[in-house]
Amino acid sequence: MTIQLRKNTSLSSDNKKTFKAIIVLNEMINGTHQFSSNAYGDDSVLQPLFAEMVAKGYVISRDSIYQVSSKGRGIFDTFMKRYTEYLKVYDVFSFVDLEKGEFAFDRYFDFDTDDAWFDYTNDERFDDLRIAVALFKKVDPAEIVFMSFINENRFDTNVSGWQNNLMSDSAWNEIEEICNTAIKPDEVGEDAMVDMINQGSELMIRLMEEEQKQNNNNSNNSGGTTTVVEEETVEYYQPYYDPYYISPIWLVPLFLW
Repeated sequence: MTIQLRKNTSLSSDNKKTFKAIIVLNEMINGTHQFSSNAYGDDSVLQPLFAEMVAKGYVISRDSIYQVSSKGRGIFDTFMKRYTEYLKVYDVFSFVDLEKGEFAFDRYFDFDTDDAWFDYTNDERFDDLRIAVALFKKVDPAEIVFMSFINENRFDTNVSGWQNNLMSDSAWNEIEEICNTAIKPDEVGEDAMVDMINQGSELMIRLMEEEQKQNNNNSNNSGGTTTVVEEETVEYYQPYYDPYYISPIWLVPLFLW
């Protein structure tokens, strides 16, 4: 059954705990901050979350310091695989001209600076179809928005008081609002959705091939050696030519609370 988030729909407490846990795990794995079970100050607001993570075996406490367990690291790795796919599969649907059937990303390599690209995409003719595509593929759209927040560094753990921001309702209310007000598949129509996803998937592969070509050219110009990693990546995403395809990694529950 297709996930539908409509107005007045709230994220579940499990949704919020999952997203908060991902941010904390990322800081534990990739950051420098150590979390103590005897926390004080800003870290103290995270204690209820840590208590549940310890109870479920995602985190362990050793010498009063929280550490990521192998179970927790496995879940984080699964999330990062999803996040990588999000950047490849969903970003091309960020700016779509539905009237003309055009994708802004079709001209991505035409711009030399980020500012020029942002000026181009900041056109009201472009709509964001990422939520519609997620719903069409039966992926939780809240997770897609959460990933977009991560990509925009909305959960910056270098900012003082980030713990309080993470545990507050602000970000989650905004995610709900985005999900509830975004364009839905039934507003576009199934045939049009299939056509848009087909175009987007073909564009995604072309962009990856162009990126590979540029990387190889840069490597050759610098006297380095090329690799086949990019080619393998392109091959990995080819099943997305099927508009109904969804990678199995999206079907695995991240956390079991």
